[in-house]
Amino acid sequence: MSLQIYIVVGLALLFDFLNGVHDSSNIVATMIASRAFRPHTALGLTAVANFLGPFLFGVAVATTIGEEVAQSEALNLDVIIACLVGAIAWNLLTWYLGIPSSSSHALIGGMLGAVLAGAGFRAIKLHGLEKVIIALFTSPLLGFAFGFTLTRLIYFFVRNASIEINEFFKRGQFVTALGMAFSHGTNDAQKTMGIITLGLLISGSINQFKVPMWVVTLSAAAIAIGTAVGGWRLIRTLGGGFYKIRPIHSFSTQLTSSLVILSASFLGLPVSTSQVVSSAIIGVGSSERFGKVRWSVAEEIVTAWFITIPASALVSAGIYWLIMWLG
Repeated sequence: MSLQIYIVVGLALLFDFLNGVHDSSNIVATMIASRAFRPHTALGLTAVANFLGPFLFGVAVATTIGEEVAQSEALNLDVIIACLVGAIAWNLLTWYLGIPSSSSHALIGGMLGAVLAGAGFRAIKLHGLEKVIIALFTSPLLGFAFGFTLTRLIYFFVRNASIEINEFFKRGQFVTALGMAFSHGTNDAQKTMGIITLGLLISGSINQFKVPMWVVTLSAAAIAIGTAVGGWRLIRTLGGGFYKIRPIHSFSTQLTSSLVILSASFLGLPVSTSQVVSSAIIGVGSSERFGKVRWSVAEEIVTAWFITIPASALVSAGIYWLIMWLG
């Protein structure tokens, strides 16, 4: 393999690691805030589940990212490098500012910017791009709707329960939190697998789009290590920024997020864990009363969702032009 493909693999794994750091907050924030788990216990369990997720649920999302968005024959490795650098830069900026933006949006935006700069509009597969964009922007709406509805149902079924029901919601999070962690590893780690496999295909290292097992293993390990490190700035935002989270809120948020993300993974749809979890938290809180949610925090997060794709696209396009100028 050439030096460039080693750079692609290294950058992809760095992005995957940062994705784990960035998105660990989405998985553990509610279980920590509800006092169901100690912080390091929550991160440790989540990291293990993140690693196992891709091995248990397949690589359909990786195929969507690597094969259905851009024409591989029209690309070169400089495009992939620019894509990854743009996504990494945006992740680092939002992590530093404590904004729970979407790593998935950053990667898709980076890919679009680099592909358009390096190969032009003809290299974009519109049907695949449409599939990805619809998945990214409808999944938070589903997270809100499912969270709202599920919490209303839970309150109805436990309306005559004693205060001891809180213990059930605390202990039940062992199952729901693992489910959400598995779903995160299944969906998010696959995006990196798709990019690495696309790079291997472009470089001629493989002759058809099929994710090698070593790519699955390294990608799963990178996101698991990032998750174990934890994004403490973002954990504070999601764990207490919207409202005071109790065990029932955490249980319902995790169950909602698991259902949405796992369903998308089976269908090969890349979704944003950040978006799904944040919208589920808002939906769960709104099911009690809309005034419960600090909507100013929600507004900041939604703004970050919408600017991430164009911002990371511009950065990646600029990186590609810089590579061309230097090379």
